[in-house]
Amino acid sequence: MKKVLTLLFAIAILLFVSDNASAQSIVSDTTRNDGTRIVNVKPEGVCSVNIEIHIRRNRITYLHFTRGCDGNAKGIAALVEGMKVKDVIQKLEGITCGKKSTSCPDQLARALRMISEKKP
Repeated sequence: MKKVLTLLFAIAILLFVSDNASAQSIVSDTTRNDGTRIVNVKPEGVCSVNIEIHIRRNRITYLHFTRGCDGNAKGIAALVEGMKVKDVIQKLEGITCGKKSTSCPDQLARALRMISEKKP
């Protein structure tokens, strides 16, 4: 009986972590005079602690991940800068990292979707 309860507890924790992988929060959302929207998002379930996204005319003009895998974060930023927001969402949504149910690219896609649905 004790093993069954331990197993059920472990499953409950995994489900809780998976469900909360999308529980991001917008830390700040401002628009500069030139029309560039600057959004800082706190991702969940990944090593990064902040994603700073600059969007102008529905294109990503700047991207920076705070903490996490430095090389991968720089690579993602270099690849998506200049891309349309909807194209980035389509390409990155659903990517996982190891046994996690999400990843930094997936968190970026989720953040972009959340930002797109919430106009400034």
